[in-house]
Amino acid sequence: MDIPSIVEGLSYNERRLLVALGGLGGAASPADLVGAGGFGLEVEVMGAASWLESKGLVRIEEETQRFLELPDKGVAERGLPERRALSIISGSGGRLDMGALAERMPGGEDKIAVGWLKRKGLADIVQQDGAKVLALTDKGVSAAGSKMDYELLLERMASSPVPEGEADPGVVADLKGRQGLVREKVVTKRAVIVTDGGREALASGIELREEVTDVTDRLIQSGGWEGVRFRKYDVGTFAPAVAPAKKHPLTRLGDEIRRLFTDMGFTEMSSEYVQPAFWNMDALFTPQDHPARDLQDTFYLDEPCRIGLEDEALVQKVKGMHENGGGTGSTGWGGSWSRDKAEAALLRTHSTVSSIRYIAEHPDAPQKAFSISRIFRNESIDSTHLPEFTQIEGIVIDENGSFDMLVSMIREFYSRMGFGQVRIRPAYFPYTEPSLEVEVFFNGKWMELGGAGIFRPEVTAPFGVGCPVLAWGFGFERLAMLKWGIRDIRDLYISDIDDLKGNTVL
Repeated sequence: MDIPSIVEGLSYNERRLLVALGGLGGAASPADLVGAGGFGLEVEVMGAASWLESKGLVRIEEETQRFLELPDKGVAERGLPERRALSIISGSGGRLDMGALAERMPGGEDKIAVGWLKRKGLADIVQQDGAKVLALTDKGVSAAGSKMDYELLLERMASSPVPEGEADPGVVADLKGRQGLVREKVVTKRAVIVTDGGREALASGIELREEVTDVTDRLIQSGGWEGVRFRKYDVGTFAPAVAPAKKHPLTRLGDEIRRLFTDMGFTEMSSEYVQPAFWNMDALFTPQDHPARDLQDTFYLDEPCRIGLEDEALVQKVKGMHENGGGTGSTGWGGSWSRDKAEAALLRTHSTVSSIRYIAEHPDAPQKAFSISRIFRNESIDSTHLPEFTQIEGIVIDENGSFDMLVSMIREFYSRMGFGQVRIRPAYFPYTEPSLEVEVFFNGKWMELGGAGIFRPEVTAPFGVGCPVLAWGFGFERLAMLKWGIRDIRDLYISDIDDLKGNTVL
């Protein structure tokens, strides 16, 4: 765009800043421009300067410098602990019992001083007549009669901030290692400088005039619009990108899954994070010596450490299932079932606890329910594991329920999620038989996404359910990673604002 056209589109603030720069020789600091241009604040100057820079009329130069300063300027006069200790030991002939030093430097300050004396090679701890004595080294004797480098720097900082570049890096690192002793101050100097294009614009003549940028109803109704100058807008001028408000991608995925299941006639179910092991393990026919119950897999609570079981009849039924199969034809797990283990309080390790509680409250067929639930496992954090994650859970209680129905529902779910190829392979879970694992084909390989099966009679019989119960548990985060090509599960929860702004809505 030519200079006359650019000048015509300048705002009032841009015009008066350019004129002020011309009057100051073509270069000035924002502080100088506040007065010269009649601005109220430096932020107004920098706002106008940024727009002029985008149009090639000025350039903004910045120089950043770090300074060191003392929050407590009296420390330079008092001296650091090692200097005071050095003076005390030197005044005692170069040797002093550590106990005597402690008496003269109370409050534990002697320990700090001794540490720094040793670290700087100013004194050694030696044995003398069965006692520990601090003895000055040759370096310590020399330092006792002269100022050390760090003391000279402290004196300079006590007078005024010292540019970090003018100080010895080793001394600076030493002082920064003492909490709160030295403070860093960053000073940024800015200058606004007219470019060749800006000089040409100034030479063309810039008229300072107020312009109207907003057409209001008052302006129109009063007729005032006829006597004002409207600012010309340049549709090609740079403007910052505006990102619309949007939900987090995981929230949108959860909403999509909820719509899918509710469209299929499912009811959403839920349960509390904290559960007794009875509902999390025992009611699901998980043996009490199963590895999943170990501390390395499960988060147990200290407070409360136990949660009482109120339905005694149900407790006895589950106990019988574990010990002898409870009349289902199963032999159970044998041994003696422990109520103490069943009452242990824990953070739920899978969302199937929601399913079994739902079955307890709704034992009559037909029933269809799902949940998207947060669960907790004692996992080490890495690119594919978190100690806190989410499962997509579902059950169907149906007299005509079958393995084929379960597989069909799984294929339908992943098809609607955008995965055309789904593979089923055999698996084992303590509470389902038959059991299966689900894999989808993605980026040239098969990826496991969850498990499913039909609840065993040992699980459903205590609740009076005599028909098949189809159940599944899918990985929510794994599904999100595959949909969006994310390699590290931690990226889902970092919530980088730039990534969220750039995330597509659809």
